[in-house]
Amino acid sequence: MPERSVHARAQRLHGLSDSALVRGIGRLPAKVHTKLVIAFIATALVVVVVGLIGLRVLGDSNERVERLGALQERANAFGKLESDTRSIRLLLWENPGSEFFKTNPSIAPVGRQENDIAIDYAVRNALVRLVPATRVSSLGFAPTDAERVVLRNVRDTTGRLSVVMEQIIDAGIRGAPDEEQRALRNRANELATTLYQAAGQLASTTRATAEDETAQNASSYTSQRNLFIGLAVSAIALALLLGLVLSSSVIGPIQRIDTRLAAIASGDFSGHVNVSNRDELGALATNVNRMSDELDRLYKELETASAHKSEFLASMSHELRTPLNAIIGFSQVLRERMFGELNAKQEEYLDDILSSAYHLLSLINDVLDLSKVEAGQTQLEIAPFSLRDALESGVVMVRERASVESVRVELSADHEIDPVEGDERRIRQVVFNLLSNAVKFTPAGGHVDVIAARHNGEVRVAVSDTGPGVSPEDRERIFEEFQQTEVGVGLGDGTGLGLAVAKKFVELHGGRIWVGGDVGAGSTFVFTLPAGTAAHAG
Repeated sequence: MPERSVHARAQRLHGLSDSALVRGIGRLPAKVHTKLVIAFIATALVVVVVGLIGLRVLGDSNERVERLGALQERANAFGKLESDTRSIRLLLWENPGSEFFKTNPSIAPVGRQENDIAIDYAVRNALVRLVPATRVSSLGFAPTDAERVVLRNVRDTTGRLSVVMEQIIDAGIRGAPDEEQRALRNRANELATTLYQAAGQLASTTRATAEDETAQNASSYTSQRNLFIGLAVSAIALALLLGLVLSSSVIGPIQRIDTRLAAIASGDFSGHVNVSNRDELGALATNVNRMSDELDRLYKELETASAHKSEFLASMSHELRTPLNAIIGFSQVLRERMFGELNAKQEEYLDDILSSAYHLLSLINDVLDLSKVEAGQTQLEIAPFSLRDALESGVVMVRERASVESVRVELSADHEIDPVEGDERRIRQVVFNLLSNAVKFTPAGGHVDVIAARHNGEVRVAVSDTGPGVSPEDRERIFEEFQQTEVGVGLGDGTGLGLAVAKKFVELHGGRIWVGGDVGAGSTFVFTLPAGTAAHAG
C-alpha cells in the first residue's frame, strides 16, 4: 500500500489505543494469558458482588414484607376488637332507656321498650365474647408491653361493664325505680365509652404503625432498588471498561504491528513500530523492528550488488561483442572463399562457427538489454510507427525457419491499430522473440497465428502456436531470467532470456504480457500496449 495511507492508518490506531490506562495495562510485566485470566476473574467478582447485593436487597424486602404482614395481622385483630366495642357502645346507645336517648328524645327508636331487656342481654353476651379476645394466648401474636397494658385495661373495663350490665338486667327484672336504672345505664355508657376508646387506641396506634411501616417500606424499597440499579450499571460499565482497556492493550499493538508489516511488505524498511507492552506483543514488536532493520540492511546490500551486477554485465557484454564481431566477420570472409577454396569439412566447421557466434551474439544482446533495464539505463525512443509493419517484418524473419520445419505462419492485423507510439526497435524485438519461440516449439505440420486488434482501449497482439503448451505452474516462472520449461531445456536451444527481455520492454511501454492455453493444445502469448500509446486509432 502507499506509504501515506500506511502512515495515516497508523496515526488513527495510535489515537485509539494510546491512552494512559491502556499503556499502563500494556506495561504490566505479565503475559497476555495472565492478563486475560485476571480480567475474567475481576469481571466474575464484579458479577458476584452485584449478585450478593441483589440478594441482600431481596432479603431486606422480604423482612419488610414479613414485618408489614405481622402489623396487618395485629391491625386486623385490634380492628375487630374496636368493632366489637363499637357495637357494644351502639347497643347501649340504642336502648331507649339509655341517657343518650333521654337527652335526645327526637331520635329515640319507636316501639323498643319491650326489647330493653333483650338488648341488655345482647350487650352482656357481647361482653362475654369480648373477654377471650383480649387474652394474649388468643391473639396469635405477641403484643408489645404497651399493648399488654391497654389489653389489661380493656379486660378490666369489660369485667366492670359486665357487672354493671348484670345489675341493669336485675333492676329491669325487679322493676327498680327509674332513677336507679338511669344511674346504672349512665355508668354502663361511661364504661362502654372507656372500653371503646381503649380498643380504638390500640387499633389506631397499630394502623398508624402499619402505615408508617408501609411508607418506610416503599421508601426503603425505592432507595435499595436505585442503589442496586446504580451498582449494576456501574458494574456493567466497569466490566465494559475493563474489557475495552484490555482488548485495546492487545489489539492496538497487533494492529500497529500489522501496519508495520504491511509497510515492510510494500518495501518501506525505514520505520519502527512503537509498542510499550512488556509481554509477548512487546517482544514481537521488538523482533519486527529488528527484522525491519535487517531487511533494510540486506535490501541496500542487494541493491548495491544488483547495480554492480548490471554494470558488470553491461560492461562485459559490450567488451565481448567486439571480439565476437571479429570472429563473425572473419568467418564470413572465409565462408565466401575470399582467400581460397574450402573443402567440405572446412565449410562445415565454418558453418558451426557462424551458428555458434550468432547464438552467442544473441545471448550477449539479451544480457545487455536486461542489464540496461535493471540499471535504469534503457531509454525508449518514442515515435509513431506502424505496428502492422513490425508484425509483418517479424513474420518474414521467422518464415524461412518455419518453412524448413513445415510450420505455417499467418498474420491477421486490423488496420485501425496503426499508427502506435513507442520504441519501434524494442517492439520489433518483442515480436521476434515471441515468434521465434512459437516456431521453435511448434512441431512439423503445425501453425503459428499472429492476431493484432484493439480491445477495451488497448492494442493487443496475440501469438498462438500448436506446440506442447505451458503448464499453469510455469506461466509466471518462464518470464524470469534464465528460466525455461522442461520442453525448452530438452530442446537445448535457447538461454531463457527472450521472454524476460520481452516482458521488460512491454512493461517499459506501460503494457502487460502473459501466456494462456492448455497443456498439449498449444500456447498463446499476449502482450498489450495501453490506449495512450495508440495514436489516431479508430
